[in-house]
Amino acid sequence: MKSRSLLLGLGFDARDRHKRITRGKNFYIFGGSRGTHQFMQESCIKFNEELNKRHKALGDISREEFYNIAHKVGLKAPRQQEDKSE
Repeated sequence: MKSRSLLLGLGFDARDRHKRITRGKNFYIFGGSRGTHQFMQESCIKFNEELNKRHKALGDISREEFYNIAHKVGLKAPRQQEDKSE
C-alpha cells in the first residue's frame, strides 16, 4: 500500500449534532460547527491552490514549505522548533 500525504481537519465545536464530513484533493475534514467546517474547507482549498502555484504535490514539499504555506493561507500551524539535542 502506497503512503499518501494529506491535510486532516478536525472540528469539535458543533452543538447541532450535524455530522459534517468533507473530502477533497489532499484533505479530509470531520466535524465542527458550520463556521468552523467552512473555515477548514476554505483553508484546505487555499493550501491546494498555493501548491498548484508552486507546481508541487503535498507529498513533495519540505516541512519548512509546509509551514510557510500554512501561515500564508491563515492556518495556525506551529513553527518547526530547532533541535536542541545538539
